Amino acid sequence: MGVLSDLRDDLKFFGGFKLTFEHLTRPRVTRQYPEEKQPKQPRKHGRHVLNRYEDGMEKCIGCELCAGVCPADCIYVRGLDNPPDHPVSPGERYGYVYEINYLRCIHCDMCVEACPTEAITESKLFEFSFTNRADAIYTKSELLVDDEGRPKKQPWEDWREGEDRHTSGWMRATSPSGSAAYEGEVQWSGELGYGVRVPEGGQSGRRDDAKTGTLALREVLESHLLAEDIPFEHRGMRGRLWRAQLSAARNRKKLERARGRLRDVRAGRRSARTASGQDSAVGGGRR
Repeated sequence: MGVLSDLRDDLKFFGGFKLTFEHLTRPRVTRQYPEEKQPKQPRKHGRHVLNRYEDGMEKCIGCELCAGVCPADCIYVRGLDNPPDHPVSPGERYGYVYEINYLRCIHCDMCVEACPTEAITESKLFEFSFTNRADAIYTKSELLVDDEGRPKKQPWEDWREGEDRHTSGWMRATSPSGSAAYEGEVQWSGELGYGVRVPEGGQSGRRDDAKTGTLALREVLESHLLAEDIPFEHRGMRGRLWRAQLSAARNRKKLERARGRLRDVRAGRRSARTASGQDSAVGGGRR
């Protein structure tokens, strides 16, 4: 009896592995960043862009409301009268100088809410860093979208597919004065390259998640929900098999991407060797 008691006391440290063993059967939430990123919601606040109308004219009218409402005092705007022969914006004035200091910006989106023409919006990009303070001050030439309506990508920014779409979606999910009767109604102008964006899904039934790219919380973070909130078919052994199939599918995609990169590297090496052999043959013929 004493031997068993002593042995039980000596093996008590195995109790510390209980939580570890429990998590071995749970779905992994770790991602191989930066190769693989967590999906971002359309209403995420990221790097700003200055938009154009569908005819190419700038939306900014140089009213400086965004600079006035900014709590971090990071926006500097100066308006100028539109040239009569070639106006820049539909209004009387346009934003001649527009700068944002990202060393101060807190991405509160108050500038987006204050803008009367939806000229300034935010993309979903937030992964950008600077090696000097001058790069942190974005000028109008860097913020204004290009001729196709796409943001101008800087060398220090890590853009991925889809991060330029659905800019400031939360502005299209709200309704004037909180009236639900206007929720889901289009009350904004079109944008160059995108046209009239669809309304975001609010609390009403007028929503189209397929067009807006909205991801339901149950789909993205189901493993963090309470047990009673998880669908029955995703619980227990059936849920483990379902998660194993999803994990296997993700691993197959990763393997395919890795094989594709390896094929590209091999093809590049072969082309380099071929080019080197041709240069050697040309050089030998000349001699």
